[in-house]
Amino acid sequence: MKSLLDHITYPDDLRQLALEKLPQLAKELREFIIDIVATKEGHLGASLGVVELTIALHYVFNTPHDKLIWDVGHQAYGHKILTGRKEIFETNRQLGGISGFPKRSESEYDAFGTGHSSTSISAILGMAMASQLKKNDHIQHIAVIGDASIASGMAFEALNHLGSTNSNVLVILNDNAIGIDPSVGALKKYLTNVKKGTAKDENIFECLNFHYTGPIDGHDLEALISELKHLKLVAGPKLLHVITTKGKGLKKAEENQVTYHAPGKFDKRTGELLKKSPAVNEPQKYQDVFGHTLVELADKNKAIVGITPAMPTGSSLKYMMQKMPHRAFDVGIAEQHAVTLAAGMAAEGLIPFCTIYSTFLQRAYDQVIHDVALQNLPVIFCLDRAGLVGQDGATHHGVYDIAYLRCIPNLCIFAPMNETELRNIMYTAQMGLSQPIAIRYPRGQGVQENWQTPFETIELGTARQLKKGSTIAVLTLGHIGNTVTELVDRMAEREKIGHYDMRFVKPLDKKMLAKIFKQYQTIVTIEDGSKMGGFGSAVLEWANELGHTQKISILGLDDVFIEHGTVEQLHQQAKIDTLSIEKHLKMLLNE
Repeated sequence: MKSLLDHITYPDDLRQLALEKLPQLAKELREFIIDIVATKEGHLGASLGVVELTIALHYVFNTPHDKLIWDVGHQAYGHKILTGRKEIFETNRQLGGISGFPKRSESEYDAFGTGHSSTSISAILGMAMASQLKKNDHIQHIAVIGDASIASGMAFEALNHLGSTNSNVLVILNDNAIGIDPSVGALKKYLTNVKKGTAKDENIFECLNFHYTGPIDGHDLEALISELKHLKLVAGPKLLHVITTKGKGLKKAEENQVTYHAPGKFDKRTGELLKKSPAVNEPQKYQDVFGHTLVELADKNKAIVGITPAMPTGSSLKYMMQKMPHRAFDVGIAEQHAVTLAAGMAAEGLIPFCTIYSTFLQRAYDQVIHDVALQNLPVIFCLDRAGLVGQDGATHHGVYDIAYLRCIPNLCIFAPMNETELRNIMYTAQMGLSQPIAIRYPRGQGVQENWQTPFETIELGTARQLKKGSTIAVLTLGHIGNTVTELVDRMAEREKIGHYDMRFVKPLDKKMLAKIFKQYQTIVTIEDGSKMGGFGSAVLEWANELGHTQKISILGLDDVFIEHGTVEQLHQQAKIDTLSIEKHLKMLLNE
């Protein structure tokens, strides 16, 4: 017997169902998500929590004519399944498959791309104002935003503007008290009081000129549909406060919401995580090396503090938060605030380690320039997830940090090739650095079994010669140097290839570069980042300034957005995998 979901390809099909059939559809939609994510991996808990809300929205509103934005997009799996992508949903986040986030080029039902958080209210207001200007006042505009996302400065800016307009916008606050980690801050406390009925005075959203309703049970389809139908008739800015449970429908996901945000593979019946084959002395992840090293350093240096914008687990600042909660701070989804908070602490003599994913530091660019670098404050930026990150795709690749940071005066940029280098630069940075520094390291495991070695200082702007050669000098930056080391060691032409770990993009080791350009005929630079404005560009600029005429090959990412796939697949696509590098080196040797 066919399920209800079998008969639904688009929302038009959904709207043909009787109201009493919808709870059964919700059950089937949850099972469909669980079945596929259990084996294909991806974001789980957020989408399970909004199954009823997803069905209700597409049932009541005339999507895609009415505009619906999901913020942040990892709660949109159910939306994708109900909007023409059910049959290909198993390709989610796979190379050549659909994106794990809403994407305008993928479907007309994806009104706006949302890989980062807190953008939905600004975007939906822009669309609503455009509709007003074009006299399309019959279009409804809806933004679904989580409570962790609504605490961001950008969301507040948009609420402030929206409340002063007569735009026909419905903001749905999906209140589940958690983003990836539990939500923090005064707004969370306020929302908790609203749910308990103990909030004092006028509702904050009503103060901002919103028609406020709620809180209502986000798993009660009948109540949701009734309220959404009512709100369709209410003009102007509206906010519906919906209470949901992240991971709803899978017991393990409800009980452990942090782990089951993106759990990897699991048993779809029990929810138990599938254990990977234990590896003997498997290297630690870079994020954990950072986290444990920070605790080690903070034990001895009382001036050290840690800051992260809503990523204590992902960045491993959680270790310091557990041991030294008064010195480690999760500021919520607020990258701009995190950077300037760190600047304020540095101005008062503290040593802030501000740990932010590379892709999210983009959101605080002005603060890095104006509040940190311009004042030459010694903030230590630890940029996790630098380089290609895999299935999260174009919104999450940390491939622009070298280019967008390299042009900023006073800022030092370092990329460790291994865990020891990461530890040593962290040690060096907290010993009284007189300028800000950005330390970029990749997602995933390092290369060393025994990484907890005694600390050593690193002289700023110094590279390392790993292997001397006769013809080609390969200059690498960061973790990708390990790939080159292994490759050169097994090549028949290995005696002709020199290898240098440059470590610093800024300042460059100009003494080492002078020796390299004096000795080698051909120079190759390799980086896991954008070629335009990146590490290779820095070497090329230096060579041009001094009038060197050797051929310089720059290997890295071309001027295109890289989509999703495994890191290995994407490295092949960008031609910075082992085989591509080997092919390029052999071509140069044969010229």
